[in-house]
Amino acid sequence: MTAVQRLRGTADWLPQDLPRLRRAEQAGLAVARAFGYGEIATPVIEPTELFTRGVGDTTDIVTHQMYTFTDLGGRSVSLRPEGTAAVLRAFAESSLRQAPRPVRLAYAGPMFRHDRPGRGRFRQFHQLGVEAIGEADPELDAEVIAVAWDWLRRLGIEGTTLALNSIGDATCRPLFRAALLAHLAPHRDRLAPLDRERLGRNPLRLLDSKDASLRAILASGPQIAAFLCPACRDALARVEAGLRAYGIPYQVEPQLVRGLDYYVRTTFEVWHQSLEGAQNALLGGGRYDGLLATLGFPDAPGVGFAAGLERIALLTGMPPADGSGTVAVCSIGAAAVAAAIRLGTALRGRGLVVVADVGPRSARAKLRGADGQGAAVACLLGDDELRDATVTVRDLRAQRQERVAVADAPDRVAATLAAGAAAG
Repeated sequence: MTAVQRLRGTADWLPQDLPRLRRAEQAGLAVARAFGYGEIATPVIEPTELFTRGVGDTTDIVTHQMYTFTDLGGRSVSLRPEGTAAVLRAFAESSLRQAPRPVRLAYAGPMFRHDRPGRGRFRQFHQLGVEAIGEADPELDAEVIAVAWDWLRRLGIEGTTLALNSIGDATCRPLFRAALLAHLAPHRDRLAPLDRERLGRNPLRLLDSKDASLRAILASGPQIAAFLCPACRDALARVEAGLRAYGIPYQVEPQLVRGLDYYVRTTFEVWHQSLEGAQNALLGGGRYDGLLATLGFPDAPGVGFAAGLERIALLTGMPPADGSGTVAVCSIGAAAVAAAIRLGTALRGRGLVVVADVGPRSARAKLRGADGQGAAVACLLGDDELRDATVTVRDLRAQRQERVAVADAPDRVAATLAAGAAAG
């Protein structure tokens, strides 16, 4: 019989690796809290329309990558491919809409896209993001970028570049769109089929192309900076001033757009030198004024960013978690099983991590097992210990042991762990 195997594009995070992912997530949420962002969690399944309207029905995410199906009630639902639309829905449907503005929110959790798997890219992946909702001040854009930048610094990730752009708004973007269409029209037959489709539906999406020949055509064409209206130029200048105040280096990238249709004015990405080609972005975001109205709610401006945690974890270099605070409780013989279980319960009551080994193996085998698991202390209970109401407490790092009364064992174990931590 053929074994049932893990689906392509998914990953198992094993105990020795998962701490890297958790560390990246917890550090991001901690930095967000330091800026006043409260954590929110939304369902992983939402009405499909939330994403077709919110993310955009011309985006690759909606047209090619969403996991969409009909539920038992006959409604089209989708596994969430990104977090912003869901967070905005939760904001609009809850008491948060009455909270003082801006409402600062942070989230972390699994997302789903049927994308081509790659290094740090999975079909089920974990994303962390922040959203600041309710104010249009460009200084808030700079704050959101500062949250992302401080997060990467806290994790010790260097070699990053912040790319910044403005893609205009409803006043100036149509003028740029018309100029772009006029420039690309003579080259239409040279475009790939997908790019020709984008040209007809949403030509700005072509700016995000990684195709070398198309990028060469775009390089000689109109640049959006030349079409920005005074309000958009002023907003970009204020974002740049904010970044300088935060001490964050940046570079303006005139062709930077994002893969989602809801962005307006500010867009940004953080690139890393070790991630090559089309997948060099660690995180990205921007301003999305008007998105709430697109979803059918009373409108409010907003700005945010999101990052794939798997990519961040690749760069943290966190070593596997060790067992330096772990205690192995081992029974030697069937008669000591109950006593070993009671001791383990008492030690856990002190907040210690306890691994119980109450099987029939020998004392030597159990000590080897405890050492192999990285335990710092082993507690042995056999016939002699039962007779004397004692426990043998063995310091596995110092290779010494002593017999103590059962009642004193929790204190002795805690002291042994503390001494080992201080020495280490």
